[in-house]
Amino acid sequence: MKSIDWLWPGNKRIAVVFNVCLEQWSDGKAPGISPMGNPLPAGVLDTMAISWAAYGVKTGIYRLLESFKRHGAKSSVMVNAVVAERAPETVKAIADGGHEVLSHSYAMDVVPALLSDEDEKKNIERCTRLLEKASGQKIQGWLSPRGTSKPTTPKLLVDAGYRWYGDVFDADLPYVQTYGDKKIVAIPLSYDVNDMPSMKYGHPPKMMLDSFNEVIDIARSRDDELRIIDVTNHAHIFGHHRGAYYFEKIIEKAMGSPDVWVGTRAQIADHVLARNAP
Repeated sequence: MKSIDWLWPGNKRIAVVFNVCLEQWSDGKAPGISPMGNPLPAGVLDTMAISWAAYGVKTGIYRLLESFKRHGAKSSVMVNAVVAERAPETVKAIADGGHEVLSHSYAMDVVPALLSDEDEKKNIERCTRLLEKASGQKIQGWLSPRGTSKPTTPKLLVDAGYRWYGDVFDADLPYVQTYGDKKIVAIPLSYDVNDMPSMKYGHPPKMMLDSFNEVIDIARSRDDELRIIDVTNHAHIFGHHRGAYYFEKIIEKAMGSPDVWVGTRAQIADHVLARNAP
């Protein structure tokens, strides 16, 4: 095992990143999953799934923002740019809370892997413009729906001024990619602590807290490793009372742990780029 030659801010070995997904679909499109088990006939618009997903924007995100505020924690919020058109006040509330707004493409059905380079470039420009206008922030980060981009995506992003992207799953720690004289940080997204198993497999929400406790105990048992623990919540899933309750328990535990640095993905990118500066 290679010895640690760098640490997170505050000389911490363990970083916790709270990721919140604020997801929406294009007009006339519906999520592919929902709490309803019985399928509709082909061609029927699933209005239930659309309304279910809208909970995140109308209600869930505000409950989560209050949880972060109570404990002084900051998060990285993946926002589909269509939210900036439909509910700019929601995007502004995220930014006003001191959280990072990052682009999650225009909508969940706009997947970069399905676009030509020219259309993807236009999508990046559109998302950046909409999210910056609504948030008042410079948008620095990108994570595609499904985490599914193309080999050309990081080059397009760095050309558009992005500092990091998250469509990588081949490492535990971030690494720098270079395109000419420009650099972008590839920040992997881990799935050990995620609310999707509750949605997909019916796991009780408390299992997310149990998973966090297990993962942080494992991280503490290895004093020769640097670690990122991603804690990922979808506002339309764990923005409901029961899920948000256990999510807040994780926030409270992370913020109360003196050996843990809690930061955003943008802060991770800044830290890595500063370390790699010539």
